[in-house]
Amino acid sequence: MEASTSFKQELLLREYGRNVQDLVNHILTIQDRAERTRLSQLLINLMAKLNPQLRDTQDYQQKLWNHLFVMSGSQLDVDAPYPLSAMEYLNDKPQRMTYPLETPKYKHYGQNVELLIKRATELEDEKEREAAIISIGKLMKTLYRSYNKDSITDDVILNDIRQLSKGKLNMDLAYIESNNLFESNVGGSNRQDNQQRNQQQNRGGDNRNRNKNTRSSNQRNK
Repeated sequence: MEASTSFKQELLLREYGRNVQDLVNHILTIQDRAERTRLSQLLINLMAKLNPQLRDTQDYQQKLWNHLFVMSGSQLDVDAPYPLSAMEYLNDKPQRMTYPLETPKYKHYGQNVELLIKRATELEDEKEREAAIISIGKLMKTLYRSYNKDSITDDVILNDIRQLSKGKLNMDLAYIESNNLFESNVGGSNRQDNQQRNQQQNRGGDNRNRNKNTRSSNQRNK
């Protein structure tokens, strides 16, 4: 079946360029079928180099042959390794995209966090469930801080986990806070760095004060 419009044909011309279209037109003028097939295969190899992103798609070789068939105006008559069709690219309507209808309860956490919590509720082993709560709590705290400049406490995170899991996930708050279980490693290293800098600054201030006191005592002695 021949295509009824040349709109997509022009689109493919922009992908492969005018020179490829000229080669296609030349192949159509060749009388010998075997020679047309040989040149078409060489042109397919060239098209694969000009359009390398197709290599990541399924059946990309068949797509290239269909592209060649489209650029020939559905007139290419060769011994192709695949059945040639232009209708897939010219007349088929695009598939309708599905959009998620459900919105997350807390936008700053996102839908993926709710999915993780749902998976955690399905865990039967108590240790695995606690490990999941800790990992999710760290993630939620990081996401909250990136979404909101205000600080958030562990009890808020734990309460959100309870609500999103409908009470199925819970841990001892005092145990979480005493061990900083909801703090990521990055945050912990940053706090240690800040503490070290503060200690260095304090030591530097003490040394400067000692030097001042030494100089003032020396001046009085003179």
